[in-house]
Amino acid sequence: MSDFVPGIDLSRAFYGEVVAPLVSGVEHSAALVGPGSEVLAFDTARSTDHDWGPRVLVFVAPERVAEVEAKVVAGLPERFRGLPTVYEYHERSRPGVTVTDLGSWLVGELGFDPRAGVSLLDWLSAPWQRLAEVTRGEVFHDGLPGAGLESARAAVRWYPDDVWRYVLACQWRRIAQEEPFPGRCAEVGDELGSAVVGARLAREVMRLALLLRRRYPPYGKWLGSALARLPGAAELREALMAAVAARSWREREAGLSAAYARLAALQNRMRLAARLDEEVRGFHDRPFRVIGGDRFAEALMAAVRDPVVRGLPLVGCVDQSSDSTDLLVVPARARAMTAAVLGLEKSTL
Repeated sequence: MSDFVPGIDLSRAFYGEVVAPLVSGVEHSAALVGPGSEVLAFDTARSTDHDWGPRVLVFVAPERVAEVEAKVVAGLPERFRGLPTVYEYHERSRPGVTVTDLGSWLVGELGFDPRAGVSLLDWLSAPWQRLAEVTRGEVFHDGLPGAGLESARAAVRWYPDDVWRYVLACQWRRIAQEEPFPGRCAEVGDELGSAVVGARLAREVMRLALLLRRRYPPYGKWLGSALARLPGAAELREALMAAVAARSWREREAGLSAAYARLAALQNRMRLAARLDEEVRGFHDRPFRVIGGDRFAEALMAAVRDPVVRGLPLVGCVDQSSDSTDLLVVPARARAMTAAVLGLEKSTL
């Protein structure tokens, strides 16, 4: 366990010592991007038990894929630093080097090639996990002619401001829809329901915190880890942990209220919208404390200048519409659902 080397360090060395000499003279880009905990730097020694090892993606011109792949596979040593260079990945043996063309890979990951421009539908149909996998990791070499891998990554590094405001507004809306429910559930004797809704709200707060700080929220396994690495998030995490661990709805509400107030203050500091009161308040005449998430959603949408974005329903991007893994991992499905829900089927934006 103590000898663990993070996958990104292993892959960087693997490219430099093994792969680069095999593709010498070939115009290419090489990186560790795409699926894998090591791409987001969340891998640990536990990760090495499956789908992990010295790994590099090599991007070449489409007409050279087969030729370069054959050369690389034939030249790989059996092991690199004691680890096999051909290993099991999703129950299939494959070499740790994938050779493909950049355009096909980008379309497979995102549903579009950002080097050709990123439309509104592109932005809203690309899952956060996929956007993180494309923009994180590390590029070891970017030698493709014209717009290469770094150009593609830069194009989707973060949302345009109005799209960002829209996604944030939809995240506040998700909080607004359920924020009085922990108290109401408990009031009728449903402590389990109160705890479940409280945990759901904690998840929405975590995602909102990352979005406000220009981070694509990863999928559930790494959401808490991503928040823990966010600078200045210690008090927010403490509030959320108190809310999730609470044994009474009043304690749960207090933890969530503290978290809401911190995010309200953060949004005010970001100056993305008109400044609003950061304090929680009563929910109508009921004995529940809420932040009034709709206030923040409305303020953000009022600051949107793009008329098309301003006219969208507050449903949000694909991650805010669905958490079905089987939908989110297939770009065509994610794109079709987003287009239908937001009325963008015929949009050329």
